[in-house]
Amino acid sequence: MKWGIDISEHNRPLNWPLLKKQGLSFVILRLGWGAGHLDSRFYEYANGVLAAGLDLGVYYYSYALTEDAARAEARFTAAVLKDCGISQDRLPLGCWLDMEDADGYKEKQGLTEGEEITALCRAYLSEMKKQGYACGLYSSYSWLTDIIRLPALPEGTPLWCAQWGSTCSQENARLWQFTSSLPLDGQLVDGNILR
Repeated sequence: MKWGIDISEHNRPLNWPLLKKQGLSFVILRLGWGAGHLDSRFYEYANGVLAAGLDLGVYYYSYALTEDAARAEARFTAAVLKDCGISQDRLPLGCWLDMEDADGYKEKQGLTEGEEITALCRAYLSEMKKQGYACGLYSSYSWLTDIIRLPALPEGTPLWCAQWGSTCSQENARLWQFTSSLPLDGQLVDGNILR
């Protein structure tokens, strides 16, 4: 079993070589969010993770309200990856669309219907494939079962399920985020298991 973390600019820098010695296998970094916002620590963290020999993945938090906006977010994601020379083969943990509504933005904009949200996911995932990057979908267990229409996603879309606790009920999830409070190097981070 391989375990890893996902982090963003909200997390303090970590000692990557030490964490690798302690058994950390992979790190999934937030590349950005919304309409072209780059995570301020993305380049720094990506360089550190790669230099330490850890497996890398990236995720993008979507604020898209239309399919065109979702495609634009995907093009931005791919452009940043290409700019820093990270091709698909340098992303063992892959690219991920983060589709949730942690701050209530989507709900405030009236975006609550599963079919609409699924269409946004499909637009982003399809555009990423067009840009040369296979992409999976991150969301909570409840969104993966009650909101997003999984059969309507591009065929073979990998899933990354956030379900905090001792088991993951999403049987076909490739990744399982089991906690948001893993103590690591003096701070709490999101903990994940590669299944």
